[in-house]
Amino acid sequence: MLKGKNIYKSFDNLEVLKDINIEIERGKIVSIVGKSGAGKSTLLYILSTLDKATNGEVLFDNKKLDELKGDDLSNFRNKKIGFIFQFHNLLVEFTALENVCLPAFIAGTNRKTAEEKGLALLELLGLSNRANHKPDELSGGEQQRVAVARALINSPSIVLADEPSGNLDSK
Repeated sequence: MLKGKNIYKSFDNLEVLKDINIEIERGKIVSIVGKSGAGKSTLLYILSTLDKATNGEVLFDNKKLDELKGDDLSNFRNKKIGFIFQFHNLLVEFTALENVCLPAFIAGTNRKTAEEKGLALLELLGLSNRANHKPDELSGGEQQRVAVARALINSPSIVLADEPSGNLDSK
């Protein structure tokens, strides 16, 4: 499903990723572990198409993702990849529900359908009573659960998560 082949990433003279090969099969849960600064987030950004490798290629269902440009790349990312950022990246001017629904709106889902699915996701994550609150009215853990719902709204083929549980309690 998702493959990274011979991935290299450099920032000026600093080589962060060196010849990384990874294959993630459909339905599998994979954890990438390592010390701080090892390049885990960089690799996730490359696999999600949010960044480009210096060398190497990323394939999704054997399609080379580096061949996608502009709207094609944006549409692919919007429909196929859910990304949960380490620091939730919610838009402060929108409510929790609006933040969750943004990817669905971008994908062309009508408002009623998007909001119904968004509310169902918020309920699943224990936030149905917080749907109309803005991010600054939510705890860090609540904000992160909103980010999880946002990543799931378009039923993506794959969800990539960059330390998504740092602000969550064990329950």
